[in-house]
Amino acid sequence: MGKIDSRLAELGIELPASNPPQGNYLPYRKTGNLVFIAGQGPRNAGELVYKGIVGQDLTLEQAQDAARLCALNLLGQLRNACDGDLDRVTGVIRLAGLVRCTVDFEAQAKVLNAASDLICDVFGPAGAHARIASGTHALPSGMAVEIEAVFEVATDA
Repeated sequence: MGKIDSRLAELGIELPASNPPQGNYLPYRKTGNLVFIAGQGPRNAGELVYKGIVGQDLTLEQAQDAARLCALNLLGQLRNACDGDLDRVTGVIRLAGLVRCTVDFEAQAKVLNAASDLICDVFGPAGAHARIASGTHALPSGMAVEIEAVFEVATDA
């Protein structure tokens, strides 16, 4: 068991099976030592778990749970991109998140903090990243949160 897998176990985290793309795109794309992970929604086994508008249908706490699930799905895709070896991750570069919310909801950063905290808990100092947290009126399938990411990895041997 690798260092990151041990850390996941220590945190009581089991990564969900990767969700298939919901359209004509790749779940991740590698170029050089970067892995770009396509936007991940709050899905479990392909089923949307958090649907609705934050500040209307969902609370801040539910939106944070949705963001954590998105982060877990990012890590699942990353594991696939790294051929199962998350120890190849040398840094987290950027998270970009969208929160489907009411026009007066202003806590998008607090929603995304849940994903950022999880990523930092897993990767330690290598998990520090740049980020954007934005609000929007609509997301695919009515999902409440969607997050994409860029990771740096050791190149294939």
